[in-house]
Amino acid sequence: MKIVTWNCNGAFRKKFDTLLSYDAELYIIQECENPAETKHKKYSEWAKNFLWIGDNKNKGLGVFANGNLKLKKLDWPNTFKGHKVKHFLPCSVNEKFDLLAVWTHQNNSPNFGYIGQLWKYLQTNKERLNNTIIAGDFNSNAIWDEWDRWWNHSDVVNELNEIGIKSLYHNFTEEKHGKETQPTFYLHRKQQKPYHIDYIFGAREFLNGLKKVEIGRPEKWLLLSDHVPIVCEFGNEIDSNSRYQLP
Repeated sequence: MKIVTWNCNGAFRKKFDTLLSYDAELYIIQECENPAETKHKKYSEWAKNFLWIGDNKNKGLGVFANGNLKLKKLDWPNTFKGHKVKHFLPCSVNEKFDLLAVWTHQNNSPNFGYIGQLWKYLQTNKERLNNTIIAGDFNSNAIWDEWDRWWNHSDVVNELNEIGIKSLYHNFTEEKHGKETQPTFYLHRKQQKPYHIDYIFGAREFLNGLKKVEIGRPEKWLLLSDHVPIVCEFGNEIDSNSRYQLP
């Protein structure tokens, strides 16, 4: 199985076919149109098996799967102490494992924008994150940690580590957060301004089954977006001791 996450920077209807060379089973796409409301025939035909959320039909968060997978949206709360957070799309895949798609948002929050939104979401849903993949655009990196803040990027990473969920890229490359050598985002599409802000995290079963991590080449993907894809490939069986096995 392959899983891809990519912030397409809008107009996904014109770009989705570029991803097809990955031949992945799951695509987590940020800033994409709602396929249910598109007039683009090829995009609509391709996106037959999907879930989507967003503030408007032109820019949201989508999960797209091939026809062999069953997606079921999960009813996880998206509020913390009365404050709604966004954007988070939890779903069950084949009723075997859960996927949490992420596109963090500033959300007009003066203190808890972006990674703060994910921190709040974790406080409400941490007990639900069992045998889960978390994937998407976090808009965050450890280089932006602030000393007087308890919900920094590193705090979120540590909280996930405590429940056995780790970044697949960092586990595979053995690089530290904030010291990444392969960027996923280029400010204003300039290779001179690289950052690593997109992630795929996974529970132990996914760590054990991980075969390959690939970051898209900027010379190709910057023609389409300011982000490049992250691709994780897994073996057929994640963990022989687990009841959760990938199809």
